[in-house]
Parts: sequence; structure tokens; C-alpha cells
Amino acid sequence: MAASKCTQLTVALSRHLLDSVDCVLFDCDGVIWRGDQAIPGAPEVISSLKKNGKRVFFVTNNSTKTRQMYADKLGKLGVEATADEVFGTAYCSAVYLKNVCKLDGKVYLIGSNAMRQELEDVGIRPLGVGPDPISGVPKDWADVPLDKEVQAVLVGFDEHFSYMKLNIALQYLCNPDCQFVGTNTDTRLPLEGGKAVPGTGCLLRAVETAAQRQAQVVGKPSSFMFECVASQFDLDPERCLMVGDRLDTDIMLGSNCGLKTLLTLTGVSTVAEADANLKSKCPLQQKMVPDYYIDSIADILPALQA
Repeated sequence: MAASKCTQLTVALSRHLLDSVDCVLFDCDGVIWRGDQAIPGAPEVISSLKKNGKRVFFVTNNSTKTRQMYADKLGKLGVEATADEVFGTAYCSAVYLKNVCKLDGKVYLIGSNAMRQELEDVGIRPLGVGPDPISGVPKDWADVPLDKEVQAVLVGFDEHFSYMKLNIALQYLCNPDCQFVGTNTDTRLPLEGGKAVPGTGCLLRAVETAAQRQAQVVGKPSSFMFECVASQFDLDPERCLMVGDRLDTDIMLGSNCGLKTLLTLTGVSTVAEADANLKSKCPLQQKMVPDYYIDSIADILPALQA
């Protein structure tokens, strides 16, 4: 950890930091790529880390792709990656329901085809993917037929989110024994040009409000996201570095799990925001202060190639 938090990473500090870790976890959007373009130098950084004997993993809150789909995208951008190195919330949610909730029934899924595939791959049967138009009157909605084998509601990003899906989720969650899981709480998805669209957190908040229940969230900054990786690869958190562009997800995940943290400025958060958190007396904001920051992950290349 940096002697003083929120320290700008120099070449000398980069060497010291990299010597202190065996594993580097990267967020993807805003760190490895922006849109469909790789961040300049990112493929070379990943390749050099692996040549230097470091384990590399990709950890994303985006639930719209399977692990293999992410590995394919990384490959197209020139980044060396296998599906086993990718941990997205579609996959981690399936692992959570299978291994933590011990689910052996069905799941009502507000989410994507990728989430459906990851659930099916671990033996869980999902219902609900795709459009669900409304019909009838309020009494019909309250009496909507429910599958008695459904044991959980899982909420991720769903472009077909609707009032009827919200209603069906509510009806299942009226049963206190029905598990309630969300992929992540990101409320906005930043786009190129400073634009944004509503994120999964908006959908999850709607279901939580309707059901008057709080979901168990598996994505960053939840510690389960790291535990999912660590349990499979026997990682020592003190020898791991989390690299991300968001203070409230990536850096907080690192703080929650005892990882070293590096903020890259090619995405969402800024040094000014990190400094404000550093000066705050709020414990939550203190968790959103990185050990180090850097303009781009490409800036650690000199330390890797020395």
C-alpha cells in the first residue's frame, strides 16, 4: 500500500508495486477498452504482466455478456485472455445462487440471454428472459400465475424491463423464502461523448422498492466478486492489485477485500473526486480512495519492460 494514499504512480513506484503483487485484477470498460476500442497500450500491458509471471483477471459488473463473449471481445482487441480469466456478474450471480444459496429450483430472471446461459451452465433453470407485455387489469396482475419451483429472483440488466416484469418479481418476492439477488447497483452506464443511459441499479432499486426487500448484490464493490475469483485460484488478497476507473465500485472493492488499488484516469472517476474522499471524515468515502492513480494503464509499461 502507498505510504500516503492517492499517490501518483511513477516508474519507480510502479516497479515497487508490481514486485509486491502476484495477481492483477482489471475492470474492463474505461480501463482496458472504451466502447469497441482498446485503450492504447492495454494489450501490451496485459501481455507484459503475464510474461512477468503475474496472474491477470478481468472483473466487470456488466451482466450482458458471458465469460466466453468477454474473452472473445478481449481477443479481438488484441488482449490475451481466456474465459476462465473473466469474472462478470452474469457468471458470478450464477455461482452465488448455486454455491451460496444452494439453489436447486428455478430462478425468475430479469436479465439478459447471457445471464440465462450462465445460469443454465451451472444447472439452474431461468424463467422470464425477453419481453413480457402487460394485459388485463390490476387484479389480474396481482393473480398472475407463478411457477412453484421458482426459488429466487435475480435482477441484472434487462433491455426489456417492464411493469409486468416488476410485478411478477414482486409476486415471487412476497414469499419470504424466495431468495433475492442483484448483479450490481451501478445506476448509470457512461457512454462516449459524456452521455449515459440508466444502469442495472435503477432496475434493481425499482424491484427492491416494490418488494420492500433489499437484494443481496454480488457485483463490485461486494466482496463476493473477489471471493469468486480468489476461491477458484487460491489468491492472497495482500498480493493482489485491483485496477479500475470507478471509485465507488473498483476501488471500494479493493478496500473491502484488502487489495492494493490503482485508479486509472481513462474512465469515469477523477483525482479531484479521490482527493475529496481522502479529506472526508466519512468512513464510506475513505473506502473510495485509491492507493495510487495513473493517467492510463499504459504508463506502467516502462516498469514492466525494464
